[in-house]
Amino acid sequence: NLHNNEAGRMHVQTEMRQECKCHGMSGSCTVKTCWMRLPSFRSVGDALKDRFDGASRVMMPNTEVEVPVQRNDAAAHRVPRRDRYKFQLRPHNPDHKTPGVKDLVYLEPSPGFCEKNPRLGIPGTHGRACNDTSIGVDGCDLMCCGRGYRTETMFVVERCN
Repeated sequence: NLHNNEAGRMHVQTEMRQECKCHGMSGSCTVKTCWMRLPSFRSVGDALKDRFDGASRVMMPNTEVEVPVQRNDAAAHRVPRRDRYKFQLRPHNPDHKTPGVKDLVYLEPSPGFCEKNPRLGIPGTHGRACNDTSIGVDGCDLMCCGRGYRTETMFVVERCN
């Protein structure tokens, strides 16, 4: 999590932009005030979602894990943030490159929701009703996990008010 937190912070930092405003009589720029503007939540979210979709599975060797000592002095803050934690993430597949500081990573694959898994409390999606016109999570294409689905047409007669 420390790696992904830092990757998110780095993205925000690299997308910050300087904005300035001039002050003075009739448009003259006798005094200029500048500040750094944060990127919009939408742009940060979109970029992190793209990185999430391309996240790398990694391993963390137990022998190199060292939890940083929490101190209340300025010395810890002089160390660059990326060097504060003494661990090295390695790709799960040795043929892949080591993830960069802006890449998102994961240690374990997420469990699937298509098949029943009582140990994890996942009911699966077999036999559930879905909406064949929806592209959301209730849509048949997503919920049926590529297994196909049966459609039923029902005619309902109701009395008008």
